[in-house]
Amino acid sequence: MILSWKFPLLQSAMFCKAQCRQLLNNFLLLLDFQTTTYLGLKMKKSLLALAVFGAFAGAASAQTNVTIYGVADIGLSRTDTNATEPVWGLTSGQQNGSRIGFRGTEDLGGGLSAIFTLENGYNMDTGTLGQGNRLFGRQAFVGLSSTSLGTIKLGRQYSLNHDALVLLDPFVTNLAGNTENAAPGYFGGLPYFIAGSAAGGPGVDIRVDNAVVYQTTNFGGLTGALQYGFGEQTTAFTNGRQIAASLTYANGPLTALGTYLTARSTTGAVDQKSYLLGGTYNFGVAKAHVAFQDNTLETVAAEAESRTLMLGATVPVGPGNALASWIRADDKNSDAKSDQIALGYTHPLSKRTNLYTSAAWQKTEAPAAAEVKATIFNAGIRHLF
Repeated sequence: MILSWKFPLLQSAMFCKAQCRQLLNNFLLLLDFQTTTYLGLKMKKSLLALAVFGAFAGAASAQTNVTIYGVADIGLSRTDTNATEPVWGLTSGQQNGSRIGFRGTEDLGGGLSAIFTLENGYNMDTGTLGQGNRLFGRQAFVGLSSTSLGTIKLGRQYSLNHDALVLLDPFVTNLAGNTENAAPGYFGGLPYFIAGSAAGGPGVDIRVDNAVVYQTTNFGGLTGALQYGFGEQTTAFTNGRQIAASLTYANGPLTALGTYLTARSTTGAVDQKSYLLGGTYNFGVAKAHVAFQDNTLETVAAEAESRTLMLGATVPVGPGNALASWIRADDKNSDAKSDQIALGYTHPLSKRTNLYTSAAWQKTEAPAAAEVKATIFNAGIRHLF
């Protein structure tokens, strides 16, 4: 959980309180009395001042609260394949994407709040903007949240598949064992687990533009969500759109969930259908992770299907956690198979700073084709603010 520091947007209200208090004191000094008697009741000057000041304080406390938060993450990285030389470098955001964000809430009364999030991603190794040079490429949404009716948000948001994988993956979709790593070889550049729309080919984004998301309240550990991403194409209303739904049950050591996604390419030529099932169980000495996804791309002429299975574990070791996972992806059309085995460790130095390291080994095999191997290694430091 990202630690953050908060400040209220009350500068104008605080200025108003100070001025009103000064005016009240001046007024009472001008009258030059200590008590006022009316119908036999005494009201002390201090009590009168407190009453007036309290009225202004009550009005000011209803203002918007904004949290500024962020992540600074950078470390060494090494990647290579059996066909290329190793590449060493400094890479930003290996455990968590480096970011700075603004999150705000305003209490509207009756259990209703206005909410917003603006989150910028940046690269610590180069100082450039992330997510295709967008100002708020990680998240940008505003909405309403009700304690009884749920939450609705509008803007650029994470896909429901990605939200699910964050809960299921022991590497939390980061480090070398990331479930969203690209499978090498004969999978068209697609990741092991597809978080967003793959309709039309590679270039899957874990975020959805022009999205409306509704999230239910918690019903005894059960929560649900619906997501609609507008395609905004002039050719047809359904072109480029994404529709997703998710259901999650979390109670004690058990978390179980499922998601369903349907999407259409911007040209309308490719339809995608994907479902994801998985869960975690915390045994105390270790936490078990499992996930399964079936993904289908359909055109008028053909259909391509892939299936992915992940088994993983999180084990407390000393002050930190050891991470492990195995992923198998199967291409049902070409009979290609790709495996990823990953190990990692995170070591806290404080509540906000930790060291990390991880490694992954990938291998893809396909009939009548050369074997493709790849390795990924990283080690670095992450600071939350």
